[in-house]
Amino acid sequence: MNNISHRTSFLAKIALFIVAILWGTSLTVVKSASDVFKPNFILGIRFTIAGIILAIIFHKKLFKARKDELTAGAIIGVFLFVAYSSQTLGVTFTTPGRSGFLSASYCVIVPFLYWITNKVRPDKFNVSAAIFCIIGIFFIAMAGESGSIFNSSWTAIYGDALALLSGILFASHIVMVTKLGVGKDPFVLTIMQFLVSGVLSWITTFALENNAGMQITLRPMLEVLYLSIMCTAVALLLQNLGQKYTDPSSAAIILGCESIFGVALPVALGIESLTVKSVIGFVLIFIAIIISETKLSFIFKKKSEEAENKI
Repeated sequence: MNNISHRTSFLAKIALFIVAILWGTSLTVVKSASDVFKPNFILGIRFTIAGIILAIIFHKKLFKARKDELTAGAIIGVFLFVAYSSQTLGVTFTTPGRSGFLSASYCVIVPFLYWITNKVRPDKFNVSAAIFCIIGIFFIAMAGESGSIFNSSWTAIYGDALALLSGILFASHIVMVTKLGVGKDPFVLTIMQFLVSGVLSWITTFALENNAGMQITLRPMLEVLYLSIMCTAVALLLQNLGQKYTDPSSAAIILGCESIFGVALPVALGIESLTVKSVIGFVLIFIAIIISETKLSFIFKKKSEEAENKI
């Protein structure tokens, strides 16, 4: 990282910042598009288009792909599908900001799932992050539409439950990537994930969702294209480029801003309103994400450097 120019490092951080904005706006766009399209119909279009775009861009890598890479990508794609399907269905019943923060709990859950599968115990930062996250979820639950989740409609409770479930499923997806992705081309894995997720989304929507009578207009079509191209294909490319030239701690903090943008946009559009309890909950979960993703290395690194300068 020391050989990277300041300009390259700055542009890489800008790229990651754009990714955070794209991801942060995605659930609000999904919420709007779901007024016309069913959740898995949205995912079918989103992943199919993104998969095709990336397959065209990286066709040489795809043609050279090994059988084990294609198989691993397909298996991981199943986990990606169930995670996104749960999240996309959930946001139709709750607000984008709540859904985004509850889904973001995957950052905290990953170390504990990894403990179960790989026998690697979570460290003190993972445990601290989990405590912050649980307290944050409690505050969000107490900030339901009627003052508390216990006074909320079953629809809102269902939406929040699906958002939390998607957090667990996203964590499972990351653990599978860690287990199956070793020594394999990340772009091949990603393309296979998107294509398999797209196929499963189409199967689900035609088998379980009633798509009859959809009045397709320009707005929802543009929204789904935005999700497919910008929030999926372009975001992935920018993420890979950005993380290549940014230290992990800085990258995690920038990408963690996704949750902030996830709340800022619906609040700005009047879709969602903030309460003191919901703000406290959002802040606590954001702190949990930062602790889990960075292990506060940006603080301890600075202290270490200050100590060295005094010597």
